[in-house]
Amino acid sequence: MSVLLETSLGDIVIDLFVDETPLASKNFLKLCKSKYYNFTYFHRVERDFIAQAGDPTGTGNGGKSIYGQLGGSALVPGEIRPQLKHERGTVSMVGQSGTGAVGSQFFIALGDQVDYLDGKHTVVGRVAEGMSVVDELNQSICDKDSRPLRDVLIRHTIILDDPFDDPPGLQCPSSPLVPSREQQSLLRIEARYEQLATADSESAWRERDARAQALTLEMIGDLPYADVRPPENILFVCKLNPLTQSDDLHTIFARFGTIDSCQVICDPDTGASLGYAFVEFREKSACEEAYFKMDNVLVDDRRIRVDFSQSVSRVRGKWVRLHDGGKYQARRKYRGDSSRPAVDQYEMVFDSGSKDKRRQQRRSRSPSHRHRRSPDRHCRSRHD
Repeated sequence: MSVLLETSLGDIVIDLFVDETPLASKNFLKLCKSKYYNFTYFHRVERDFIAQAGDPTGTGNGGKSIYGQLGGSALVPGEIRPQLKHERGTVSMVGQSGTGAVGSQFFIALGDQVDYLDGKHTVVGRVAEGMSVVDELNQSICDKDSRPLRDVLIRHTIILDDPFDDPPGLQCPSSPLVPSREQQSLLRIEARYEQLATADSESAWRERDARAQALTLEMIGDLPYADVRPPENILFVCKLNPLTQSDDLHTIFARFGTIDSCQVICDPDTGASLGYAFVEFREKSACEEAYFKMDNVLVDDRRIRVDFSQSVSRVRGKWVRLHDGGKYQARRKYRGDSSRPAVDQYEMVFDSGSKDKRRQQRRSRSPSHRHRRSPDRHCRSRHD
């Protein structure tokens, strides 16, 4: 009377209400037993509502009952029971509009305010173990069709307790199946990869998982492309005194090597320092030396922290992906093309109006209002 779903996010154990809904429970059990759900994915996830799966086509319009797989009726009569309510963690078979008959599709309720589903779909069970996996599934980032950008697969189903006899002709594989080409063609990016026992396999799993995460960030626009790497010649400096300016940092860090760019990040509206900066060296060796010698140094009565920058904002827009093998080339620059963002400074996430306002403030700001101090001011190390 229990089923274990091995998903790409973790295991989910479902206890079935075989006494209240014997037909729907038997249908779900036998579909799991025949491995019908293997390598299908949750094709619809709406936060705090439902996570729907069980359609081998991934469209939300497919799927047959276990009897349909054996040449019989594609649907099983629904068993809507007034005492069985939809709430967080309940598992229901998707009922056809009007009749309530069920096929293979099912959904897990992700929130408590789903009582309007009562009387429309057959509640067949409840999640007994793995609610943390369900909560993680609820946080999936989805596209406009409510499909997770990183597919959450049902890799394997295991019957823990089955009180029903098998229908005639039912094939029950004992081991996980290999996904067909058609199933592989429907997948995007799997949410996680199985972690194997050996160290080499674990390293490969972590590399593949990192690659999948990067592709997801590229899809939603957080990365310019998945293969981007932060530059190795730029330092991130934080905990700065609000009075410390870009020229001051340039003077301090210039003793380690040639600096191509030094920028204190300021608020776009007020122009006040946000307390952190980026220092770009021409040579990687100079950047490494500055990292080891400047961390926790006293600058303008503040002990600054220095680390290698993880920002890729300066990379954004400089490279474009080619169609032959996923290679990249430098983006061509066109005269008069003002639609592309400048890549000679570090970007922040602001709307276009705030950028124009920031430009006007820079033009209107008088040089006499800027507090300039002598560039020969020295920093004091933690040993002073």
